[in-house]
Amino acid sequence: MPDKLADRRIPAGDDFLSRAEVEAITPDELIARITALKPLIASKAASAERERRPDDEVWAALRRSGYFYLYVPRRFGGLEFDPDTYISATLPIAEACPSTGWTACFAAEHNWLIAQMPEATQSEVWGKTPYVIAPSAASPPGSATPVAGGYRLNGRWKWGTVVMNADWVMLNALEPVEGGPPIARMMLLRAEEVEVLDTWQMAGMAATGSNDIRVDDVFVPDGYQFAVQPVRSGRGNGRAIYGSGLYGSPMLPNLCVTAAIPALGAARQAVQLCRERLQTHVKLGGTAKSVEKPAAQMRLARADLLARCAERTIRSAARENLQTGEIDEPEQTGERIRIRAEIAIAVQQCVEAVRTCCEAIGSSVHALENPMQRLLRDVQVMQSHIVYDLDIATELHGRTLVGLPPNSLLL
Repeated sequence: MPDKLADRRIPAGDDFLSRAEVEAITPDELIARITALKPLIASKAASAERERRPDDEVWAALRRSGYFYLYVPRRFGGLEFDPDTYISATLPIAEACPSTGWTACFAAEHNWLIAQMPEATQSEVWGKTPYVIAPSAASPPGSATPVAGGYRLNGRWKWGTVVMNADWVMLNALEPVEGGPPIARMMLLRAEEVEVLDTWQMAGMAATGSNDIRVDDVFVPDGYQFAVQPVRSGRGNGRAIYGSGLYGSPMLPNLCVTAAIPALGAARQAVQLCRERLQTHVKLGGTAKSVEKPAAQMRLARADLLARCAERTIRSAARENLQTGEIDEPEQTGERIRIRAEIAIAVQQCVEAVRTCCEAIGSSVHALENPMQRLLRDVQVMQSHIVYDLDIATELHGRTLVGLPPNSLLL
């Protein structure tokens, strides 16, 4: 029986903002626009989960807001805003629906990866689509076979976040090297060149639509790829073209920050919902409202502090990574490992905050009509992302502290 293909929405490309409209957007204006969309996003969260994809109306509203121009360089008509603005503009989406926040923030951040392509390719790509909506799927890596003028790409990738609304697709593949380790390359294709398989059946993060991607013997021109290794340390085309700072920062900490924002949004929203629920909740057999109970007050306070500490860590890590690219190896690897571990701890704090809020407000939290249960399921699945595996993250950091080399390739 053939694989079922997903019902994706390849953008028509007729709703991009004019360059003048983009130039008029300030950080505060963008944050205000996204905050105004929060009720719409929240109202569509349940149906997006049932449909296992971002809601069409919500996605169209995000496109109109200017959000996806966040990490497009100014020289190509983008906003090129700082990481703090990126975090602040994403949080309202994630608070309303963590799955939608996850998809949106990866779509925005993946334009940073386009900035690592050769400059001529950037000009071609952003000339066709002023921002890119594209997954960046890395696992398991495909195969990139060198041929005249480029590569033949084959493979099937999991975790295709953003693929349901993509106009481009980025896929990690290994080029074989005789007598040596393979070279990891990020390959860029048009969305029409790949198949998207309807495989995303998950207990949490269902609305991300992160389906499998399949490619059968597609030619990728040499200019539409980059070697991953230099980009890991912020030494790729982004630094060569734009200098130090945003596009010269190391890749993995950027990913860690991106994936942490939706978890933070879930934690912040859980605190707000818990605060509201405690005002009216009375436990069975009791007479006083939960808001009057010290135990409930302490749980609420703990959840709030966990979310605040996590936010402080995530924002600090995002700022610090802008300078990490200036550190030479081997010291830089240790810094990247530390930042990853710090953010993994922050995500753990977000999960604990949501769980603590759920414990404070009783069994009703598990009703499907209660958004709290979706926050809990989404954030628990987010926590399972490989970059937040605490055993791996803390082992890597511990090895660094005692002078041992890393035992993972994910650096």
